[in-house]
Amino acid sequence: MSNKNSIQYRRVGNYLIPNLILPPEETAITLGKWGMMYKSYLEKHKKVHFSLLLSQGKLYQHCAEVENQARDMFGALIEQMKEAEGVTEELKEQDQLEWVHRMDNIQQRANEIIINELIYV
Repeated sequence: MSNKNSIQYRRVGNYLIPNLILPPEETAITLGKWGMMYKSYLEKHKKVHFSLLLSQGKLYQHCAEVENQARDMFGALIEQMKEAEGVTEELKEQDQLEWVHRMDNIQQRANEIIINELIYV
């Protein structure tokens, strides 16, 4: 190993390769559905941004922020759509199958909105 400009190097054949150590990443962060989708999207489609976040030790923190935004947005969208479409507790009591059908539809649309507005950007 040689020392040039305070960076440690190792020799591999005829090349000097820097011994880069990534900053510690917050390991206690667990990502949910949205955070994992966003991380996967960055890794496959936004490689420079992914590498930058990873090298700064901020990847999981950033994905966790997107996860929290998505969860908040999902809850708000569900409530707005339920109110706009008249999906109430009364409907649930009167016609459970219809209520389930409408709620599934609302959840699917909310998922699509989040994916298009927060995840795949």
